[in-house]
Amino acid sequence: MFKGHPKGLFVAFFTNMGERFGYYTMLAIFVLYLQSKFGWSTTQAGHVYGFFLFGIYFLPLLGGYIADNVLGYGKTILMGIIIMFIGYGLLAMPGTGEYFIYFALAVISLGTGFFKGNLQALVGNLYDDAKFSKFRDSAFNIFYMGINIGAFFAPSAAEGMRNWVLRMSGFTYDPAIPDLAHKFLNGTLKNTPQLEQFASTQTGAHFANLTEFCHQYITSIGQAYNAGFAVAAVSMIASLLIFIGFRKYYKHADVTHKQKKAGNLQMVADLTPAQTKDRLIALGLVFFVVMFFWMAFHQNGFTLTIFARDYTVATVSKGTAIIFNLSTFLPILITALGVFLLVGKGHSGNIRILGAVGSIGAIAIGSYTISRLLPEKNPISPEIFQQFNPIFIVFMTPIIIGLFAYFRKYGKEPSSPQKIGIGMLITAAGFLIMVLASQGLMSPKELALQGGVSDTLRSPYWLIGTYFTLTIAELFLSPIGISFVSKVAPPQHKGLAQGGWFAATAIGNLMAGFIGPFWDKWQLWQFFTLLVALTLLSAIIMFSILKRLEKATTS
Repeated sequence: MFKGHPKGLFVAFFTNMGERFGYYTMLAIFVLYLQSKFGWSTTQAGHVYGFFLFGIYFLPLLGGYIADNVLGYGKTILMGIIIMFIGYGLLAMPGTGEYFIYFALAVISLGTGFFKGNLQALVGNLYDDAKFSKFRDSAFNIFYMGINIGAFFAPSAAEGMRNWVLRMSGFTYDPAIPDLAHKFLNGTLKNTPQLEQFASTQTGAHFANLTEFCHQYITSIGQAYNAGFAVAAVSMIASLLIFIGFRKYYKHADVTHKQKKAGNLQMVADLTPAQTKDRLIALGLVFFVVMFFWMAFHQNGFTLTIFARDYTVATVSKGTAIIFNLSTFLPILITALGVFLLVGKGHSGNIRILGAVGSIGAIAIGSYTISRLLPEKNPISPEIFQQFNPIFIVFMTPIIIGLFAYFRKYGKEPSSPQKIGIGMLITAAGFLIMVLASQGLMSPKELALQGGVSDTLRSPYWLIGTYFTLTIAELFLSPIGISFVSKVAPPQHKGLAQGGWFAATAIGNLMAGFIGPFWDKWQLWQFFTLLVALTLLSAIIMFSILKRLEKATTS
């Protein structure tokens, strides 16, 4: 899978992995932080969530323009990393109000805008060389793995930091307490016995002063989430060091079309105005379709996380707890990797020895950590569900690449636009799972009146199944879409075109937050049916314009 690729790809891979680890550490706890700190409803938190993601993915348009016309890719990426570090550092400061948080989010969005699209444009430039061009799609699949390796560890990092800070304050995490505490403090909690029981459990004794307990718990959990944001800031340093330290491997590709023409570095052929127009129209059509994918997909940090908190069991058996605990899950993953290195075709003796040693060590560590789990009632946190998408990405990417290679061998590989359309169909199937899971559950509106979590709770495997299905959809759509943009974009607009991809993502993310009011007003199954319908409609549109899109890749 890695054979034949330029070394610059792996510099971008690890740079992106560090940045995405920080971003997803922050995103795993973002909505939970807003609701715990301010007592906001899903609608209020959704508006901020949507605007923030809109900024994250819309500002690459600005970053792409600056790179294409002023600074070039490398300098713009470097500025982005530094700005993101400042933003996460601001967000990590405890005791700040909502307007300060808005400012920190704006800084993070600006830094990400400078970083994301231009790193992808840089990767695309590596594959403009004829000897690498056939690996372009698989390169972006590998690049995408870097995103998701970072994202896999992020929820566990956020959870571990939150739990550690809460323990330092003498508390443990309970998802029901913040909502009840805010309702008590603003005078809307009519019955207090449940909160009194929580206070007694947390403090180990009868707690007469509920007001003091509520203030202390809200302050402590806010600081716990601040610590998670600090982890994100540290990860930016790692990305910075990688990007600077290994510049020699991508330096030759860090050249914009404008710089090539000015320096006469090589023969530069411009497209005709008609060709440029056709390509820009094709890109615009793809951008329109993928907006609806991201609207649906980014429910992972929003309504799917709320479903995990309010409608999913909070404790699980030993067998299920294994995949929710990094100390037990990671040894299993390392064992699987070790076995692959040991028995994989074409591996050298040293690689096989490494695989055997890694497997034996991981089995020993895993056996010990698994033995420490309880037979029943092992706690799980709502944010930890977000680790499943990235780990599914890592393990399914080689399978999907192999599937595409198999079809390519027989001349039947779907075109990039066809893959995107198939991805939309799979997305609809993913949310159909949630329609089924929602049957018989009380609506979020009814639950808000009751307070706390639902009396009827679902197995975590409903959400895990949804995340797996959405992962397959993502592999058909996101890295392939990025590759399509790098292939079709007019040379003078490469950075701007990648920014356009993210701008489409931004609009989808804004839509993800702004469908929050439907969550508060509708039955759960109605909300998820809306997502099924919109993604099916997008797939129909995509297949209806296939010929035009496929023509643009050859013009």
